[in-house]
Amino acid sequence: MSPRLFARLKTTLFLLCLVPLLSLVYGLLGDSLGANPIEALSRGLGDWTLRFLLITLLVTPLRRFTGLNWLPRLRRMLGLYTFFYALLHFMSYVWLDQFFDWAAIGKDIVKRPFITVGFASFLLLIPLAATSTNAMIKRLGGQRWRALHRAIYLIAGLAVLHYWWMVKKDITQPAIYAAVLALLLGLRVYWAVRRGGR
Repeated sequence: MSPRLFARLKTTLFLLCLVPLLSLVYGLLGDSLGANPIEALSRGLGDWTLRFLLITLLVTPLRRFTGLNWLPRLRRMLGLYTFFYALLHFMSYVWLDQFFDWAAIGKDIVKRPFITVGFASFLLLIPLAATSTNAMIKRLGGQRWRALHRAIYLIAGLAVLHYWWMVKKDITQPAIYAAVLALLLGLRVYWAVRRGGR
C-alpha cells in the first residue's frame, strides 16, 4: 500500500472511531438515550471501550490470515482509542454518576466487585497509553516494552469480567465478548506453541 493511500485510510479510520462518541453525545443532547441517559451514556462508552479493545487484539490474527502487513500500523491508534473511551467511561462514572464524591467512589471500588475489576483494568491501561510513543519504546527497549504491553491480555479479561458482573441477569452480550476474547487468546497460545515446537 502506498504511503498516501495508507494515510487516507488511517485518517478515515480515525474519524470512524469518533462516530460512537458523537452518536452518544447526540443522543444525550437530543434526550433519546432512554429513561436514564447518564447510565446509557456510561454503558455505551463502556461497550465501545471493550469493542475497541477486542478490535485492537484482532489486528494480529487478521494480519496473519489476510497477509495485510500494514494492519499492525493501525494498532497503536486503535489502542489509544481504547484508552480514550475507557477514560470517558471512567469520567462519566466519576463526574456524572458520583459527582466527584471520592469517599463514595472509594467505597464503590472496595465493595462492588464489578467496579473493582473495572477500575483495575482502567489503571492497567494507563501505562500502556503512556508508553505508546516511539520515544517511550526507545527508552524502555523493545523487550521491556513488549513485556509491559502484554498486560493487554489481563486488561481484556478484567474488562470482560467487569461487564459480566455488571449485567447480573442477561449475560448474553458479555458471554459473546468472552467467547471472542477466548478465541483471540487461544489463537495466540496456539501460535506460541507451534513456534516453540519448531
